[in-house]
Amino acid sequence: MARITSIRGRLLYNSRGNKTIEIDVISDHKCLGRVCAPSGASVGKHEATSFPENKPEKSLEILRQNEKKFVGLDPSNLKLIHENLRTIDSTTNYSKIGGSVAFALTIASIDSASKSLEVPIFKLLSTDSNLRFPFPLGNILGGGAHAGPGTPDIQEILVCAIGSKTIRDSIEVNFAVHKELGKILAKRDPGFTNGRGDEGGWAPKLKNDEALEVCARACEQLGFTLGKEVSLGVDFASSTQWNEKKNKYVYERAGFENSLEEQIEFVSSIIKEYKLAYAEDAVHEEAFDEMSILTKKFPNVLITGDDLLVTNKEILKRAEKIKACNATILKVNQAGSLYDALEFAKEATKNNIKIITSHRSGESVDSHISHIGIATKSKMLKVGIVGGERIAKLNELLRISEYDLIRGMVEI
Repeated sequence: MARITSIRGRLLYNSRGNKTIEIDVISDHKCLGRVCAPSGASVGKHEATSFPENKPEKSLEILRQNEKKFVGLDPSNLKLIHENLRTIDSTTNYSKIGGSVAFALTIASIDSASKSLEVPIFKLLSTDSNLRFPFPLGNILGGGAHAGPGTPDIQEILVCAIGSKTIRDSIEVNFAVHKELGKILAKRDPGFTNGRGDEGGWAPKLKNDEALEVCARACEQLGFTLGKEVSLGVDFASSTQWNEKKNKYVYERAGFENSLEEQIEFVSSIIKEYKLAYAEDAVHEEAFDEMSILTKKFPNVLITGDDLLVTNKEILKRAEKIKACNATILKVNQAGSLYDALEFAKEATKNNIKIITSHRSGESVDSHISHIGIATKSKMLKVGIVGGERIAKLNELLRISEYDLIRGMVEI
């Protein structure tokens, strides 16, 4: 059995150039697990706090003061590592040590255990022998909090190759649609600078409906039929539009406002017109009843909660009671530790809520979530589209495909 022999943390930078924490966990004096914590821009109010007082340096200081609490532990025993973390920080949102430490420490531990035991991470995290690849879900056009002024209010328009049978084909289809969309945007606007948002999606100056139309056209010009070989998805990130004082969704860039009822109709019309397979955060983060209406209305669409659930098991239980969604985003750093996230995944699976394991907009080049997506039987893996920190996750899926332990794709 492997044993943790040392831990080291350092300040690094994420894909936005913001400070973050990387942690090394070394087992048996030689097996290095290394993980750099990501961060989000569209952040749910109930998710784990990245750093106390927004200071990564403070997280690092607390980690250094408590390193010895983890020395001697089995790096594959996530429950025990989690319990030791909780002796340092018993707050519900890791506000004392920071969720980034919980994230990096627990995933680096399983990475170290993987190297010590010479077993891939996905196999360490799952005892199921019937594992399959999640469908890569790629952001082809960005707006909202992930892109600059003039872009759509809608935060992400995504593509998923739902007709693909292999992981390589699904990745290549996503790339093809992204490239075709770039050509359409350049032809439409000769002054388009090829600007991209945080996750690699194009960031053109377009209204919401224009953005959806060009994305659909890119798929069709490649010979794909929406809803057959490929499907579009939308992350509405509606909490960013929600104005609590007005009790309305304010789409400032497009110049209109929606009441609660109008928002449901707005989302419904987009789902129908563009045959969406995926709709994320279609209403604001506390609108459980409205999400329930959409879930009932579109049982064959992944009505997905992100800000609504923030990878929190207790909030998920509340959503389950009224069937507020049929799919959920799993972001480990929203929960804090990997143990927290896996407990959340178990609860979702038990209640037939599909899992979409996701990156964050401020990412590192680590690829561990590719393994986590497989181990949790995620239906999709939301990892962006281009950029080194996004490609790292896709390339890891291709490496994993060399194992005989993983089967091909299944229908959405």
